[in-house]
Amino acid sequence: MTERVMTAPPPLATADKSLWPAQGEWTYDDYVRLPDGDSRYEIIKGVLYTTPAPSFDHQYVVVELASQMRNFVVEQKLGIVLTAPFEVHLPGVARPVQPDVLYIAAERQPARGDNFFEGAPDLVVEVLSPSTMRVDRYVKFDAYERAGVREYWLVDPRMRFVEVYARAENGEFALMGQFRADEQAHSQVLAGFVLETGTLFA
Repeated sequence: MTERVMTAPPPLATADKSLWPAQGEWTYDDYVRLPDGDSRYEIIKGVLYTTPAPSFDHQYVVVELASQMRNFVVEQKLGIVLTAPFEVHLPGVARPVQPDVLYIAAERQPARGDNFFEGAPDLVVEVLSPSTMRVDRYVKFDAYERAGVREYWLVDPRMRFVEVYARAENGEFALMGQFRADEQAHSQVLAGFVLETGTLFA
């Protein structure tokens, strides 16, 4: 999967650039004017990010991790697990982002008919690729940290590892561990959830 920062989405590359704001000035009103298509759009601190359709390896991780996490969450009656595309609005930080996988506790989960979730999910997962690594490791890392996400997972299908970051008392993410394909990853937010890391990789 490739991710590019663009001043206008690909379908409008030849259109009048004055119709679209400069990077750093994008708003949700601009977002809703974007054309439908295969790309995923996100706006973080006024910057538009566009992500084309993901690769097989990426989607294999998303489906496998979401399935295992959902099974645990449903069994324990903890809340809901969702996957992209679904809008998350992080007040004052990003509107919207679309995490690959997210968990929201039962008392905060969206209601039927909601088109987006307002606030910080309890747990967010992003799946890395060489071209998205900077955005996921730095831009989204900072956005989720500032917004108050309690736990952030980064999954690398190429290097075959999972990194788990949990929110520390000072409000910053602290690395809980990097788990290889022959190890088990654990969650603080989903206490008791154990992931056989190797099951994520095709």
